[in-house]
Amino acid sequence: MAEQLTAPAGPVSIYAEASPNPESMKFVLNAQLLADGVSVDYPNLEAAGNSPLAQELFNFDYVGRVFIAQNFVTITKSTDHQWAQLIPELRTFLKSYIEASGPIFTVDPAAEQKAAQQAAATPADASEADQATSQKIIDLLDNYVRPAVEQDGGNITFKSFNDGIVTVNLQGSCSGCPSATVTLKSGIENLLKRMVPEVQSVVAEGITV
Repeated sequence: MAEQLTAPAGPVSIYAEASPNPESMKFVLNAQLLADGVSVDYPNLEAAGNSPLAQELFNFDYVGRVFIAQNFVTITKSTDHQWAQLIPELRTFLKSYIEASGPIFTVDPAAEQKAAQQAAATPADASEADQATSQKIIDLLDNYVRPAVEQDGGNITFKSFNDGIVTVNLQGSCSGCPSATVTLKSGIENLLKRMVPEVQSVVAEGITV
């Protein structure tokens, strides 16, 4: 088994930052958990097999989703709890866990994420033109959309391009966010349609548009 990945040793400071999703809170650290541009989204405990940190967080009965990016962890809670009571407990746990060099991942997710993105951009049954369009879309999402979405504690990933329709995955705080549909249509779709004429619409898995 590969050596488990931990954050760099040293004192850890953490602050909580609200996201557009009232059920999600972004915990920002002064430590690097992943390389820039790499993120992982765990919608439940069963999906978190590669992350001992996420597994520990799911032990809190109010934690419903865990998203980990370069220097923050977004936690989505169940609706019957209030953040005022939860933030101090979660902040204390994260600080203690990371300062103790607790394992973040069993295997670095970077290579797997890169391979998945490459596979999405170049499906075997797609024409060269569609593959080129897919790569343009991925580049636009990475350069213009992802940084803004990360500021809100989430991520957007490309899934497919077929017959003018772009399908994306919304992760972290963006999954289930009340404003996600508006952002998708008024922001992301308009950008892609303007920059890539082949795009007719953008849809996301997990939300109704």
